Amino acid sequence: MALANIVGALGLAGAAGLNAYIPLLIVALLARANAIRLSEPFDVLASIPAILAIVVLGVIEFIADKLPGVDHINDAVQTLIRPAAGAILFAANTGVITEINPTLALICGLVLALSVHAAKAAARPVVNATTMGVGAPVVSLLEDGASAALSLASVVAWPLASALLVVLILLGMRQIRQLRARKA
Repeated sequence: MALANIVGALGLAGAAGLNAYIPLLIVALLARANAIRLSEPFDVLASIPAILAIVVLGVIEFIADKLPGVDHINDAVQTLIRPAAGAILFAANTGVITEINPTLALICGLVLALSVHAAKAAARPVVNATTMGVGAPVVSLLEDGASAALSLASVVAWPLASALLVVLILLGMRQIRQLRARKA
């Protein structure tokens, strides 16, 4: 069970790097339905005010990320939010394991979400430039779908989450190599 919690936490933190609000909402709704247990103080995510705030912020982010140009501003703002969400999700999931220091859990989630976010934010200007902005909504929807799939898999089927996380990391590394090749 400890391995499942750690892999699930890694998957949720990675998903938060793509979209902070999708994994937060999935975890909040599952916790509200008593399908999962969140450690304190993160169990506040299952409260109605927290869920409503996540939904409102998620809708704003969903729309902003689909608009070329606005998506860059959104990514700048999300540079603080996505890593924080990743830290919260990682710590909330691993908090049931007493051997993991909470500070270490927060740092792991933060670093993973920030890494995924950085790859996403670096790739988006290239997508916008090469497609004259037409690719922004398509890529954003794919990112949202990947965030949702990884979040659900992280909570429901941790082996699948492991595979999805590896694919996500490999795709991010590929994007970074392509960006470096274009700059050279």
